[in-house]
Amino acid sequence: MSGHSKWSSIKHKKAITDARRGKAWSKITRDITVAAKNAGGDADANPRLRLAIDKARGANMPKDNIEKAIKKGTGEIEGASYEEVLYEGYGPNGVAIMVHALTDNRARTSPELKKLFERKNGNLGASNCVAWMFRQKGVIVIGRQDADEDQLMEIALESGADDVATSEQIYEVTCDPSAFEGVRDAIREAEISIQSADITMVAENNVALDLEAARKVLGLVEALEEHDDVQSVSSNFDIPDEVLAQLAAEG
Repeated sequence: MSGHSKWSSIKHKKAITDARRGKAWSKITRDITVAAKNAGGDADANPRLRLAIDKARGANMPKDNIEKAIKKGTGEIEGASYEEVLYEGYGPNGVAIMVHALTDNRARTSPELKKLFERKNGNLGASNCVAWMFRQKGVIVIGRQDADEDQLMEIALESGADDVATSEQIYEVTCDPSAFEGVRDAIREAEISIQSADITMVAENNVALDLEAARKVLGLVEALEEHDDVQSVSSNFDIPDEVLAQLAAEG
């Protein structure tokens, strides 16, 4: 199971401030706009747009904001032009990190992310320095309290999932991207609450971290996630449950 999913589960339980909600809406808006620009504004014919709209609804984004973002992507109304950029590098303890960004100014974003890596004891690398370690997967995260393990396992595997991993806090369902919507919808139809559902990059092998290393790696990951141009961060770190409990207690 990815350490990222386990840590995100803890953050999910914390109160979401207006500032954090606004930042989340801004990132989702960019994703909707780019999805509509790349493959059109018809969500029925555009899987990436469907996923972005699903995230928007999950974040309680107003319908008007969603429609406006789509129209910016299709060119019906004027808006910024975003470029997709994938940054790769290493964090503390040699963990691999991939950063998916949407930027309207690569000349601004690249040096800013380079500084973040360096400030947090990491370094930005060349293209494909770590990408070979990752595969694109659908990842659905569910709280342990929200589902029976046997029931979830049956639903997930019957609907096309590859695996259901378990930790003290969460279940993590993984699947091929082509099966993602079917698996997610089957879980929802069973009235099981989902914490997060996304198509993301998942590492094939993970690096276990002790408490001090986990603090450093999460410091870098969270700094990257806070950057306005960063849509998502993937990494191959793993944090044991007992270390995760200590980190959660620290707040």
